Amino acid sequence: MKVLVIGAQGQLGQCLIPRLDGYEVVAASRSELDLSKVTNIVPYIKDISPQYVINLSAYTAVDKAESEVELAHTINEHAVASIAQACRDIDCPLLHVSTDFVFGGDKSEPYAVDAACQPIGAYGKSKWAGEQAIARYKPQGSIIIRTAWLYSDVGANFMLSMLRLMNQRDKLGIVSDQIGTPTSAHSLARIIVRFLQQGGNGIYHWTDAGVASWYDFAVAIYEEGLVRGLVPPGVSIAPITTAEYPTPASRPAFSVLDKSRTYDAVQAPKIHWREELRQVLDRLADNS
Repeated sequence: MKVLVIGAQGQLGQCLIPRLDGYEVVAASRSELDLSKVTNIVPYIKDISPQYVINLSAYTAVDKAESEVELAHTINEHAVASIAQACRDIDCPLLHVSTDFVFGGDKSEPYAVDAACQPIGAYGKSKWAGEQAIARYKPQGSIIIRTAWLYSDVGANFMLSMLRLMNQRDKLGIVSDQIGTPTSAHSLARIIVRFLQQGGNGIYHWTDAGVASWYDFAVAIYEEGLVRGLVPPGVSIAPITTAEYPTPASRPAFSVLDKSRTYDAVQAPKIHWREELRQVLDRLADNS
């Protein structure tokens, strides 16, 4: 099977590509397919003529999106619409990765796949518009996987930022009143492979198991990093409020996702986020 992976050089792409042994993979980075140039997308996909398309690419600069609204919508909405149209025209399944930011964050229980989407920032609005575009142009044969708090041992992410800061400072203040679930990109990559093998249709949620605040996540990164020699002893981590750390974009206060549909669809294992964190830090320690 020929599989086109769009956004292959991002952290998720780097975690996914090695797991696609046995497939004919066309790994499209930004240099091969720039999603900001929307008119090029349909001809590119039709020329490749894949049997499956996985779109991992997105505009993900949450704060910059507030001042680059048009660019965010170009990549997260209009480009996604073109990808969906191309997949429809060549009768090719599409798997697209979306985000917890489509929700407003005002709940206190995990968001179901059919919960009302009420994004509160430009990034979330652009991603929600992309989901709607898929529903318009390719409602059948499309899988949307919403995820959250993605990190890995490659790319740019919260975990790597924390490790860097912990090696530079002896005191950190981390937001403790935003609640979600840290998710290893390796974990999500495994789930994408399961959907590629087993099929599906519609919207699914995937994060690792459990719940945490950013403060909880930072403390775990420090504790597990210390054991592996990735951070020095004596770093103090204090909880702070969102109000104490203002950002251009508002973020959901609560974005835990209900993953029951995914568990049922692909018999996915329930692995706690801290266990996944240990595995990612082991990779990092082994390669350092």
